Amino acid sequence: MNLAKQHLDIGLFSNDRDGQLAFWQQTVGLPYDHMGKLGGGMQQHRHHMNGSILKMNHARGPLPDVPPSGIVGLEIAREGLAAPQQLADPDGNRVTLVPKGFEGVQGIAILLKVNDPAQHDRFWMDAMQFERVGDGRYRCGDSLVVVAERGKVEPSVGQWRGPGYRYMTVQVWDCLAEYDGILARGGASGGEPRLLGDTVRYAFVCDPDGNHIEISQRASLTGGTL
Repeated sequence: MNLAKQHLDIGLFSNDRDGQLAFWQQTVGLPYDHMGKLGGGMQQHRHHMNGSILKMNHARGPLPDVPPSGIVGLEIAREGLAAPQQLADPDGNRVTLVPKGFEGVQGIAILLKVNDPAQHDRFWMDAMQFERVGDGRYRCGDSLVVVAERGKVEPSVGQWRGPGYRYMTVQVWDCLAEYDGILARGGASGGEPRLLGDTVRYAFVCDPDGNHIEISQRASLTGGTL
């Protein structure tokens, strides 16, 4: 995979704008970047996170009543920590601040609960072309995807929006080529490529449990036309 950025991003949805912004900015200490409008009563509040972006998507109206995603936690590396610090945002989403380098975490780690670790091993290594750096641990740039636990995950078929952590984003040079390549290597589509103005071309693929991965070609990173 030809990365345009060496960091994964992660997105969550919430109805609690003020509580979430206070948590991520004041408790976790993430610098605020900017707000973007997603339409349909959604605003995306973007925060810097060791080169990654935390996307706090605020929904004005009720969110779809869908099962939790398989994304069960986020680890953020932090200089100067002596031990991991476990936190939870106002909606109960787990986030842990960890000493930089703790269990290989240099930037962030996205933690998954999975139905079948063997299926995920094939998906992250073959379809996504991430580097396997340990049992259930896959590296993309300086970010990690970690199979943290095994358990029942119920896919939210056709729906990438819902409460809590819902998706991760890979920034690439060519959305169309990477999307087609992932499908050819056994990945499943979660949403065909589309354009958002002259800002970004994006598509979604799904892991074996239906978690959405956004394949994003962002003009501000690639410097070219979409």
